[in-house]
Amino acid sequence: MGADAAKGPEDRPVIVCGGGIGGLAAALALVRRGLSVVVLEQAPEIGEIGAGIQLGPNAFHAFDALGIGEKARSRAVYTDYMVMHDAIDETQVGRIDTGEAFRQRFGNPYAVIHRADVHLALLEGARETGRVAFHTSTRIERIEQDEAAGTVTAIDQHGHRWTGCALIGADGVKSVVRAQYVNDPPRVTGHVVYRAVVDKSEFPPELQWNAASLWAGPKCHLVHYPLRGGEQYNIVVTFHSRQQEEWGVTDGSKAEVETYFQGISPKARQLIELPKSWRRWATADREPIGNWVFGRATLLGDAAHPTTQYMAQGACMAIEDAVTLGEALRVTNDDWDAALQLYQKNRITRTARIVLSGREMGRLYHAAGVERLVRNALWKGRSQERFYDAMEWLYSWNVDNCLQQG
Repeated sequence: MGADAAKGPEDRPVIVCGGGIGGLAAALALVRRGLSVVVLEQAPEIGEIGAGIQLGPNAFHAFDALGIGEKARSRAVYTDYMVMHDAIDETQVGRIDTGEAFRQRFGNPYAVIHRADVHLALLEGARETGRVAFHTSTRIERIEQDEAAGTVTAIDQHGHRWTGCALIGADGVKSVVRAQYVNDPPRVTGHVVYRAVVDKSEFPPELQWNAASLWAGPKCHLVHYPLRGGEQYNIVVTFHSRQQEEWGVTDGSKAEVETYFQGISPKARQLIELPKSWRRWATADREPIGNWVFGRATLLGDAAHPTTQYMAQGACMAIEDAVTLGEALRVTNDDWDAALQLYQKNRITRTARIVLSGREMGRLYHAAGVERLVRNALWKGRSQERFYDAMEWLYSWNVDNCLQQG
């Protein structure tokens, strides 16, 4: 006790609440600044659930900045294009090529990957540093700060106190850290997402495209793309629920899914017949907030900016957050107070744009009636260069410009 008390605040580790993608990315970014990190995870093991996610060039820029670019690249599937079809009449609404011209424009590829493979790349990178300590089955219940000492302490469910020089709340969409400092309600969307992964041998040959593919239907949509070297396919279906939803994840019911996709073309509708089991997400986001910093504590990833899935950027934003935090520490010479302010200044507007754009994309995907016809006409005749111009704000992010985004 006496030796620990003799430590100066900057000799202490950084406490990271949450061992998901955001928490591990934060740990890696901090270790690269020469800091030690303690990761507190409430689950009994460090792992990741879910299915596939999409990775824009910005994600690969972030992986490289964290030193795990090759680990992530080796597990990804590189798509040739992104495509949207109308789920009623099967017409192509828009197609964006993600081949050589795309890579030249943005400096990195577009890819799809299993969420667990992203997590594993980050976990391997963190463990290899030898400077990240992991504690599982540790549920944080409250945070205390000693301003005079310059320390922050997380208290877990057993009353154990974890003290560090700073605390990163990377504890997800139901963040305890956010609840203590902000305590704002979630915005439940009423949109339900079903996710599953099926083997290639069970996936329709006529849909085995090397693409991130979306079928847009009235008040619903379906997504599919290859995973793990093309040996599996990710399937995601989304619909507007008829019932009052509560934010959370449960096992899904095939019978429920089938009732929401009447009128969809057989080519698209066959997707919902494939999975043997589903996981069901009742989705929500939160209104963007203008402050993530509370003394020596801050928010990161879904704890800071939970969003719907429509921009396919949730994990990407968390990894960007981590890189930006590391850069903010670098340019302020590890002055935590200055670094946290610089970090949030450069992340709040960008991540809020993702949250708000996600809401608009959800409306676009689920357009019905005349609005559907307008949606289908939006991109007719648009060149690839014009598509790339529209994506510039999102995909041109990298470690060199991450502190110029605020």
